[in-house]
Amino acid sequence: MRVEPYLMFAGRCDEALVFYQRAIGAVPEMVMRFKESPEPPAMPLPPGWDDKVMHSSFHVGGTRVMASDGMSTETPSYAGVTLSITADSEAQARAQFAALAEGGSVFMPIGPTFWSPCFGMCSDRFGVHWMVSIDTPQA
Repeated sequence: MRVEPYLMFAGRCDEALVFYQRAIGAVPEMVMRFKESPEPPAMPLPPGWDDKVMHSSFHVGGTRVMASDGMSTETPSYAGVTLSITADSEAQARAQFAALAEGGSVFMPIGPTFWSPCFGMCSDRFGVHWMVSIDTPQA
């Protein structure tokens, strides 16, 4: 069994997929558009959404993240949910944090804490919340 995040982007999924490729090295797995669905949508789509993303997935390291435009133009709320990335190095963590925070908000600047030599919290331009860190070296 596994748990995989599924993010809704209210019409901005294509933009998000490109952003995550650049920001955190996401590797696309698949994209299916509403017009490619073998069955009609269960709910009415906003006008002009035939080319929007019905379902997609991408990998970040060993984790699969799924994403869609959803079926609404309402801005999604990610309140109470934060995705956490453990980078391989401080340089990678700082670069990923800066890329994710571009156009978003920084909640806690990246830097040393008592639990990690490099940790920060931000939201990206889509409102998705992120924690970026590196593991504490084992003694």
